Amino acid sequence: MISNQTIQTCLDDLKAITRVDLGVYDVQGDDIAYTVNMQKPDKDIVVAFADSPADSQVIGNFHLLKVKDDEEIAYVLVALGFGEDTYMIGRIAVAQMERLIVAYKEKFDRNNFFQNLLLDNLLLVDVYNRAKKLHVDINVPRVVFIIESYAEMDGAITELLKNMFSTQSGDYITSVDESNIILIKALEPNTTHEDIMQIAHTIVDMVNTEIMINVKVAIGTIVQELKDVSKSYKEANMALNVGKIFYSERNISEYTTLGIGRLIYQLPVSLCKMYIEEIFGDHIPEELDEETLHTINKFFENNLNVSETSRQLFLHRNTLVYRIEKLQKSLGLDIRTFDDALTFKIALMVVNYMKYLEEIDY
Repeated sequence: MISNQTIQTCLDDLKAITRVDLGVYDVQGDDIAYTVNMQKPDKDIVVAFADSPADSQVIGNFHLLKVKDDEEIAYVLVALGFGEDTYMIGRIAVAQMERLIVAYKEKFDRNNFFQNLLLDNLLLVDVYNRAKKLHVDINVPRVVFIIESYAEMDGAITELLKNMFSTQSGDYITSVDESNIILIKALEPNTTHEDIMQIAHTIVDMVNTEIMINVKVAIGTIVQELKDVSKSYKEANMALNVGKIFYSERNISEYTTLGIGRLIYQLPVSLCKMYIEEIFGDHIPEELDEETLHTINKFFENNLNVSETSRQLFLHRNTLVYRIEKLQKSLGLDIRTFDDALTFKIALMVVNYMKYLEEIDY
């Protein structure tokens, strides 16, 4: 149902234009909203009118009219004054409120529709029927963005996104849980991968600038039909999880660029444990200190180039070589060679995945 504040704003706007005082009451006769100088009718008068078959009634200087929702009475509107003009203004107010009811119901129904669409809770025939009823185009290319939100900032981020993306252009913003906001973005037929990445960067930059927090954005693949939006959502959800586990330094994760992280993410935990034990035995990589891990990651970033890595870490070349050789003695892997570096890189990712599984179990 319409919020009381929205009804109050509607009455105040009408009063400013018509100079007629208005009040809105529920079917029990309790006031919901009214303008400043509105005289309140007796509660019994409102209740009696609500129970009567009449759509309008004049009692003294009160014009009582029914506001309906699908032929059922939702509110009683009272216009204060005498004559035909007051009655006409009351009818205008009723028409305005009934439009608001339809708009709010449609908004709720549309949000409910997209939530169920994302979660695959609709039959194909229901997708098409409800989309037609809600005036949602079924053949527009779309892609799903998931914006990882923070509980205390969720409302602010949602409002910012609604200002950036409008339903008039076919974009919809919703959520299916308390932790993430979902943007279903309608695309032009010639939209490129670069265009989609630019949208993601714009979201990250705007949230950072306007709300001053960092968010992570995950992107699914483009789908050509409305019925496939759930596919893009599942891909974006995987991209968000894989990004947090394996590429935590990134603000944007795209399903099509997850690389080996996507493969590891789908492995059973028993296979992961077997792999770690086979490679490292009792010396698993998670026991390495932060300094060593930072050195290793920087070494990988520089394509196993000792000189460039030592320069970026402000280390003497011999110091870096000493750390690598120390790691070799501890784990039996010489990460200066491609095969051992690849083995160690994959092992680190597997360990991060296992730690993630342990955390969500708790």
